[in-house]
Amino acid sequence: MGEFSVVGAAGGLVNTIFSCNHHPQAQPNQLAVSSSSSKSKRKTTTILPCYPQILKSKHTSRIISSSASILSSSSSDLIAFDERTSPLQVNKEIQRCYQLINRLGRGVVYLGSSRLGDDHPHYNQSLELAREVANLLDCTSWSGVGPGLMDAVTQGALEAGKAVGGFKIAKEAGEWTATNYHPYLPSDTYLTCRFFSARKHGLVDAAVRASNSDRTAVIGLPGGIGTLDEIFEILTLIQLERIGSVHPVPFILMNYDSFYSKLLEFLDQCKDEGTVGEGEVQSLWKVCDNNLDALTYLAKFYDLPPSEITLTNN
Repeated sequence: MGEFSVVGAAGGLVNTIFSCNHHPQAQPNQLAVSSSSSKSKRKTTTILPCYPQILKSKHTSRIISSSASILSSSSSDLIAFDERTSPLQVNKEIQRCYQLINRLGRGVVYLGSSRLGDDHPHYNQSLELAREVANLLDCTSWSGVGPGLMDAVTQGALEAGKAVGGFKIAKEAGEWTATNYHPYLPSDTYLTCRFFSARKHGLVDAAVRASNSDRTAVIGLPGGIGTLDEIFEILTLIQLERIGSVHPVPFILMNYDSFYSKLLEFLDQCKDEGTVGEGEVQSLWKVCDNNLDALTYLAKFYDLPPSEITLTNN
């Protein structure tokens, strides 16, 4: 990765962004943003989180607008990892999640791995799926706006020119993030949550259909423990009719390259053992092997003409 030099128009800042290989203060998956004011000539450096695939993206320029606001922010904006001292703190964060959803609109919620980078086939498949779903349903795309497949769906929705929203968490893929900020999304499009419970409320509510005109969905992409936790929590809420009892919400499990086939076999075993009912799981979601199957299912669910599907393969 190389060095990027950009002149910013805001506040007379001149921003230079270095990759992790070109700045001694930057750790892996971080960028060092150095800025100098044209007035004071004082130079400051801020360390920001960055995912390697971002530097290859045509959206790299979005980092600059975010960095200008970050550099002018106070140290109080950094994530506080201390434990909560009152349940009211959780309630306040949940309210902020709801406010963000009400402002950006409900839509498709993506659940997926933060570890699979842009060199993995599932990254490109997820990016393509998010782009085509955003075009098909014309709605906001929601995720954890972290790295990996979450970044893939963010990139896909942006390629479609559609709204993106998300709920970051302080720890992804076993590593603490450096700040509250996403490397390139505008700060008013996501919320960094201290509490997992608040984040889960946000991801669930973003998919709830308030009326027949809402086009939402939940899409489970390949992932690990965190993804499975989110998938089965939302699946349980659908099963108990806490979601979709009035306006059903489509739930799609993307079984790319048979990723979830062993899981599906286990659920069949649960049926044989009597812990789940006959056809119970199948009634809660749609398992799709490729993007075209998923798009076809969503088009049928929302009674959209097949001509709205622009994908021609996989």
